[in-house]
Amino acid sequence: MTPLAVPAARAATRTAVVTGLGIVAPNGLGTEEFWRATLSARSGLRTVTRFDASRYPATVAGEILDYADEELIPSRLMPQTDRMTRLALTAAEWALRDAGLDPARLPEYGVGVVTAASGGAVEFGQRELQHLWGRGKEYVSAYQSFAWFYAVNTGQISIRHGLRGPSSVLLTEQTGGIDALGQARRHVRKGTSAVVSGGVDAMLCPWGWLPQLSTGLMSTEADPARAYLPFSADARGYVPGEGGAILLVEDAEHARERGAFRPYGEIAGYAAGLDPAPDSGRPPGLRRVIEEALRDAGTSPADVDVVFADAAGLPGPDRAEAEALNTVFGPRGVPVTAPKTLTGRLLAGGSALDVATALLALRDGVIPPTAPAVRPDPGFGIDLVTGAPRETGPRTALVLARGHGGFNAALVVRRGT
Repeated sequence: MTPLAVPAARAATRTAVVTGLGIVAPNGLGTEEFWRATLSARSGLRTVTRFDASRYPATVAGEILDYADEELIPSRLMPQTDRMTRLALTAAEWALRDAGLDPARLPEYGVGVVTAASGGAVEFGQRELQHLWGRGKEYVSAYQSFAWFYAVNTGQISIRHGLRGPSSVLLTEQTGGIDALGQARRHVRKGTSAVVSGGVDAMLCPWGWLPQLSTGLMSTEADPARAYLPFSADARGYVPGEGGAILLVEDAEHARERGAFRPYGEIAGYAAGLDPAPDSGRPPGLRRVIEEALRDAGTSPADVDVVFADAAGLPGPDRAEAEALNTVFGPRGVPVTAPKTLTGRLLAGGSALDVATALLALRDGVIPPTAPAVRPDPGFGIDLVTGAPRETGPRTALVLARGHGGFNAALVVRRGT
């Protein structure tokens, strides 16, 4: 029987659990380094160094400084990969290693790959366009034909590890990491033993910077400590960043049969949707997406111990998110946190990193804090965790994400057993 030929009765009851994490973040490379930095509220926001941003209105980003790609990526892959893909390959390697899974020991089509991207490898593309304009077509790399592509992370991870199971890429802006994990869960429920999934992005170059500036949503505050202050009266926009997380999503029974370590947690519920048109008069879609994710998980609002907020960093979107939370959970009805204030919003990598952070919070029974500089506006009516971690022993977490263009996504994770 192939991995896809699963009896219907078993497929209906298959549980998707996370057995491996690979994290590449501005405030920490590797799961435990990132987690220590997050619990201590150590920020990775700083003035951009990957390019000269002094001529732009925004100059602050969540930048990874200590990533030595030449030590972590095979030399043959260096000419054909962008920084985004190198980070994704590293995170995938770490996730598989963390899970103790050797894909070569599984059936040929037993492991798939589902990743998210926001726009592809723009740094690679910018360099090759500069070669084209400045030196001529003879100097454009042949690898440009695929290295820029938004599906390149899925492809390179698949080739690197021989993963031939169901694979795809999702482009839903900042919700992409959650949407990829929701798709991975579907594949597991349909019979795939495991799926490498999540999101990693890297767009710290002029070609990636300008489209974000054009939205008018980016913060132009030059002080990294004051640049990204969601749910605050001083909110002035978001700070972009690079990095994300790759997770190994696995069938719980398969994990037990191979003797895997205790899983980080279960992907218990997922939902996604779009906001209506701005002039429709209809309410935003986030509340409905939250309620559908809870319903999918068979969980009531009272069972949720912490919400990892989208935290847009702008008064209007922050208020809309707070109103959705107050409607579902009641005013100050659930602890809310936004550790992304320590990394910036990582585009397609951000919500995947939030899910990984939520799983670590469930593992250790502690809610990580929002950045210390964030002083929540009481008018939002939310219980924002700031200053220090809150040791409440959470067992169920809700992770939210919204993307430019009206995307909404929610994921419910439960503590592993």
